[in-house]
Amino acid sequence: MNKKLQLVPVMLCFFAMGFVDLVGIASNYVQADLQLTDAAANLFPSLVFFWFLFFSVPIGILMNRIGRKNTVLLSLAVTVVSLLLPVFGESYGLMLATFSLLGIGNALMQTSLNPLITNVINGEKLASTMTFGQFIKAIASFMAPYIAMWGATAVLPSFGLGWRVLFPIYGIIGVLASVLLLVTPIPREQVADKASGFLACFKLLGRPVVLLSFLGIMCHVGIDVGTNTTAPKLLMERVGMTLTEAGFATSLYFIFRTIGCLGGSFILSRFSHKKFFMVSVVLMALSMCGMFFGTSKALLYGAIALVGFGNSNIFSIIFSQAMLTVPEKQNEVSGLMIMGIFGGTVFPLLMGFASDAVGQAGAVAVMTLGVAYLFYYITKIRK
Repeated sequence: MNKKLQLVPVMLCFFAMGFVDLVGIASNYVQADLQLTDAAANLFPSLVFFWFLFFSVPIGILMNRIGRKNTVLLSLAVTVVSLLLPVFGESYGLMLATFSLLGIGNALMQTSLNPLITNVINGEKLASTMTFGQFIKAIASFMAPYIAMWGATAVLPSFGLGWRVLFPIYGIIGVLASVLLLVTPIPREQVADKASGFLACFKLLGRPVVLLSFLGIMCHVGIDVGTNTTAPKLLMERVGMTLTEAGFATSLYFIFRTIGCLGGSFILSRFSHKKFFMVSVVLMALSMCGMFFGTSKALLYGAIALVGFGNSNIFSIIFSQAMLTVPEKQNEVSGLMIMGIFGGTVFPLLMGFASDAVGQAGAVAVMTLGVAYLFYYITKIRK
């Protein structure tokens, strides 16, 4: 089968991977509906990414047994179930269950979908193809706030669900992605005769590039989830916007992430990964300054756009660096890298406590620590 046709269902799965980013705007609506504090509301995005800590490495081992394609299909099934739950209500417990299942499904998907690309594409085009997948993922991410807003304001028929109409809409797309992937023949990868155990997987962290890449993924995801959650709150605190008005900030972040991913898919196939990574991190540092000191809508919007563009290709470069360093253990390395998405738990929790203490500037200060680490990681990227 033509490789380009094989990539079609894989890219639709990347769209489904983006469903996890609805947690930012969803947590803000739940916070408003249930009158929660920042720390309590930030538990939702933290809970989503908490499961990556426990499931990523076992999923890497599971892939050796059932294959990457079957693992992606399993992830889609769990994701669709998670998107059905909010149809039945919006209680705190039900939303906790929703975000937990969404996190487990996304852990399955992120661990297996990135390596699945290597069943179709490999070598120098890996990073650019993964970045194009991130571009598709970003489309789902920036659409989420709009769909929630349209549902909340009754612009979109919401069938009594309000902003929660977002969940069944994405659920239908998840079913479509499952069917397309199921009927598309993708050659199964060759697996070593002796499957790796937990100890063998974690021993890979003894390789400096793998460990530093793991920490880099933690920082990237922490900044991503942190901005997704904090951007509307910055505008509400500094400019006095309502939640519905400030929801555009999340979309703006993902619009520029989408633009960055699309540009990166071409740039990474032609230019130095190291130089492009450096430019990206510099843009993120400038954005942190804007979010920390900015008091006008224009400056805050500019800062949010900058971090969206700068953070758009960080994951693909770090992930491909780690995968190409240990090519004979790609499933295991993928599990370790995706475990780094646990940074999406650590950062929002710290940011929630910091913002409750000193305002949203405290949350930005926590993200700035992640940017500082990415400056250090630049020195470890192979030319």
